[in-house]
Amino acid sequence: MKQADVVVIGGSAAGIPAAITSRRHYPDKSVLLVRKEEQVQIPCGIPYIYGTVNSPENNLIPDGVLTNNGIELLVDEAKAIDRENRKVLTSSGEKIVYDKLILATGSSPLELPIPGLDKENVFTIMKDAPYLQKLLDAVNKAKDIVILGGGFIGVEFADECKKNRDVNVTIVELLPHCLMLAFEEDLCVEAEEILKERGIDLITGVKLEEVVGDQKISGVKVSDGREIKADMLIVGVGVKPNIGMAEDAGLEVDRGGIVVDSTLRTSDENIFACGDCTSKKSFFTGQPSGLKLASIATMEARIAGANLFGKRRENPGTLGVFSTAIGDMTFGMAGLSEKLAKESGYDVVTGQAEAPNRHPGGMPGMAKMKVKLVFNKKTGELIGGQVRGGPSAGELINTISACIQKKMTADDIATFQLGTHPAVTASPIAYQLVNAAEMAIKDMRC
Repeated sequence: MKQADVVVIGGSAAGIPAAITSRRHYPDKSVLLVRKEEQVQIPCGIPYIYGTVNSPENNLIPDGVLTNNGIELLVDEAKAIDRENRKVLTSSGEKIVYDKLILATGSSPLELPIPGLDKENVFTIMKDAPYLQKLLDAVNKAKDIVILGGGFIGVEFADECKKNRDVNVTIVELLPHCLMLAFEEDLCVEAEEILKERGIDLITGVKLEEVVGDQKISGVKVSDGREIKADMLIVGVGVKPNIGMAEDAGLEVDRGGIVVDSTLRTSDENIFACGDCTSKKSFFTGQPSGLKLASIATMEARIAGANLFGKRRENPGTLGVFSTAIGDMTFGMAGLSEKLAKESGYDVVTGQAEAPNRHPGGMPGMAKMKVKLVFNKKTGELIGGQVRGGPSAGELINTISACIQKKMTADDIATFQLGTHPAVTASPIAYQLVNAAEMAIKDMRC
């Protein structure tokens, strides 16, 4: 029988920072992390196995991050929780006694009611190295790849599968545009143009109705009557929370996952939960949120790990910060889009600014960067923003997220004290974040 002050179940984007945070806040407590995988994949890096990094082995979170922080690792599958005796039971028969337990059991791909998904060469996105290697082997042999889903995973898989391969790649998306759940329509259109330029076919506004073929896939049928040739299908259309063990233990759950309070405590005072397995609420409205991102998981993990033996942090709710790269272009979104803000009942005003991300514009590495900010007209507070530009757009969207979280107003941002340099940023005169705020102020006062 094993024993630890803190036991963490799950070893990915939520489990690892939860364990590390526990050690940092409570250095006198022992921490044991239990996971079923021999190797842990970087979740957001999975699409890049199929082009940029070229192997699941090159997309691993090293175990040294645990040992360097004094965290014990047990590779075993947790199967049940005995809440009365504070024990975790594993598939190997191990019994682990805990004082505090953190569930970070993650999510699994959605199971879709589409005929033929059980055929050979149909893959979902599993966070399992051997499975991902099998998927890579299939990609390397394929000639016609269809990807179901035009969200981040689908778009990134399409872009990576096309790299250095003579292969036809087609995205099938139910919505009118790819990336439409995250970005406003103008950014979606720009992203689609880049995908087309890179040789990727897009079929939007249709539903995939059937996978055809004998034992192995030969094509897919879509709702407008077309049949698309395919010797491989990659399904990337969302996930469901892994709540079975929590539910069996009698913890409160809902459609979104394990129910937690603002400290990430479950209905059992000695059990916390974080990451994809938990139910979430919007930062803006307090209503249920379906967002499941690694960045959200790590934030929640740092809250859960800090609160185990005393309340130190609270979860403000899910904001939603996204970024992706297609070719040389980066797209980012934080908070509410203009459309979603209006649907949520906000009276909004927006501001936009576009300028080179270097100064002067002839500097090496220059790319045009466009920023759009969405403000609550009543309070002047920033509630959303999007960025399109070079790689630095990925960091600027994080700055915008910080402004939203701190409820900065358009005037706060317009007078933002910033550092600039010709080789790395836009000119202070043309700085897009500041100028977008100024444009919004102009409209606020009309």
